[in-house]
Formats: sequence, structure tokens, C-alpha cells
Amino acid sequence: MTAAAPAETDGAKQRRSGTALRPAAMLTLVGLLLALAGAALIALTMGAAGIPLSRLPAALGLWTDSSPHPLAVRDQLVLWSIRIPRIAAAAMVGGLLAASGAIMQGLFRNPLADPALVGVSSGGAFAAASAIVFTDSHLGESLRFMQNQLLPLAAFFGSLATTTVLYGIASRSGRTSIAIFLLAGLAIAAIANAGIGLLVFIAEDRQLRDITFWLLGSLSGATWPKVATLAPVLLFALIACLWIGRGLDVLVLGEAEAFHSGVDVERLKRISIVLVSAMTGVAVSICGVVGFVGIVVPHLLRLVIGPAHRLLLPASVLSGAILLVGADTLARTIVAPAEMPIGILTAAVGAPFFLAMLLRQRGLVGL
Repeated sequence: MTAAAPAETDGAKQRRSGTALRPAAMLTLVGLLLALAGAALIALTMGAAGIPLSRLPAALGLWTDSSPHPLAVRDQLVLWSIRIPRIAAAAMVGGLLAASGAIMQGLFRNPLADPALVGVSSGGAFAAASAIVFTDSHLGESLRFMQNQLLPLAAFFGSLATTTVLYGIASRSGRTSIAIFLLAGLAIAAIANAGIGLLVFIAEDRQLRDITFWLLGSLSGATWPKVATLAPVLLFALIACLWIGRGLDVLVLGEAEAFHSGVDVERLKRISIVLVSAMTGVAVSICGVVGFVGIVVPHLLRLVIGPAHRLLLPASVLSGAILLVGADTLARTIVAPAEMPIGILTAAVGAPFFLAMLLRQRGLVGL
């Protein structure tokens, strides 16, 4: 009787803590949703063609003004043809990249994993650039009309091949070497960038402009068809993230411990690799290589909300969306009427953050 009481008390505490976490988790997600809505609202009003808040409801079609502003038609054209699809694409791409980083960090069990940093994005960009050159050549002329459909597929398979090779190199006997992981990622990125450089050398002027888009990263080409391509991938990713969250939590303890806890480790690996490849590949096919989103967002969230992936993954989607919407808004306004490539901004913020992480982790990495 005396021995059973502490066990019952501990179980009650666990049930109470689990119940208490749910409202806190929901409050976190609601707060991030409100922050995303605020960032999107600011993005709607800013740009080379500024739209004040007073004209925004009429431009969105929320109501019709009896004495319309002379610029009302222009405002509607700018919002619905250019700005809204661009904001939607930025939010989806940011969410996909941040969730990809969180999944990679859980899969490799280290906080330094990022699709752009370890060459996954570069592999997708190389495959997409190859598709651009091929469909514009005489050999691929018959497939030119399918270029918009081929780019996401090519980027996905390029990212999938890169992720698979990286995991095979860095993992041995159920353990992942962080040093080998980083060095192999740098080598894979260098090989992919060499391939992109070769394509730049042989490309024609029109192909060269498209490839440059992949190298710098930009959302200037965002359209409603591209948003329609991103939406189902993001929806599938959200569902899959909720499903694999518990497995990634247990995997932190090690593959043997995860297996004995009832997790199918090999299936979790396969699903995670395919999921990261799909999310990164589609994001790269829309905006090119945008680095450091996948390393900055999950790491900051772990410091704030903890490492539990069931909350971390959806929070990463929302936080990545906020980050990229804000970065794209800054890219459109900082040198207006020109536009700064968004990859420059994310690298300017993310690279110092990554260096700070390396300084904190250098004793563990052993470099």
C-alpha cells in the first residue's frame, strides 16, 4: 500500500502536466498565427507600389467605396496579381524550409542540420537548373511546355538523392557523426554547386537568367499556379509532421531505445528522408536556394517551447512563414524600387547565428 501511493501520485502528476501542456501549446500556436497574420498585413501595404491601410479594404474587395480612390484599380491589380500570391508563397516556403530543418535535426540528432547548409537545397537547385537547361535545349524541346511541372519533380528527386547519400555517409552502426555530417554536407554542396557552375557556363542568355534566380533566391516569380503547387505539399507535410512527431522524440534517445519503445526506426527514417526531400525540393523549385531558415527557426523554438516535436514541428511551420514573409517584405522595400534577393538577407542573418551555434557546440563536435 505504501509503495503504490508514490506511483499513483507520479502518474497523476504526469496526467496533470500533460493536460496543462495542451492549452499552453494551443496558446503558442494561436500566438504564432496572429503574428503571421500581422506580418502578412504589413506585407500587403509595403512595396514599390505602396497601399495605405485606408485603401486596403477596398483593394481586397471587402467593400465598395461610393467614391472610389483613383488608384483603386491599380491597388486591386497589384494585390491580387502580384502581392498576395507572393506573400502566400513566402509563407509556404518558409514553413516548408523550417519544418525540413526541424525534421533533419531530429533525424540526425544534432542542432546543426539544415537543408541548405548540408547541400540538400543545392542538390535540388542543381536538378532544377538541369531541368531548365534540358527543356530549353533541342533534345528537350518536346517537354518545354511541361517545364513548370518538371521543375518541382526534378528538385524533389535532386533533394532526395542528396539526403539519402548524406544519411548513408554520416550514419554508421546506428550513430551519426556530427563532424562527418557537416563535412559530407559541405562536400555534397560543393559538388552540386560545381554542377550548377557548369550549367551556367553552357547556358544561353535566357537560361542563364533563370539559373541565376536559383543561385540568389527570390520570390519575384511567385504566381497563383506556383502557390497551388505548394499548398498540397504543405498540407501533406503538416499531417506527416504530426504523425512522426512522437517517433522523432523517442529517436533522440538512440535508435536501439526507440526500437524497444515500439518505434519502427527504419520506416521513420524513410518517411523523414522523403518528407524532407519533398518539402525542400518544392520550396527550391519556387524560390531557389534560401539558406539558414531551417537552422535558425527550430533552434530558437527549442529554447522557447522545448524539444517536443508534436509542438515544435507545427510551430516551426508558422515561425518559418513569419520569418520569410518578413524577409521578403524587407527585400522588396530596402532598395525599392529595385529588389534584393531574399537569399542574401537570410544568409546575412543566419550565418552569424550559425557561427554562434558552432562556438557553443565546438566542444561536442570535436572539430
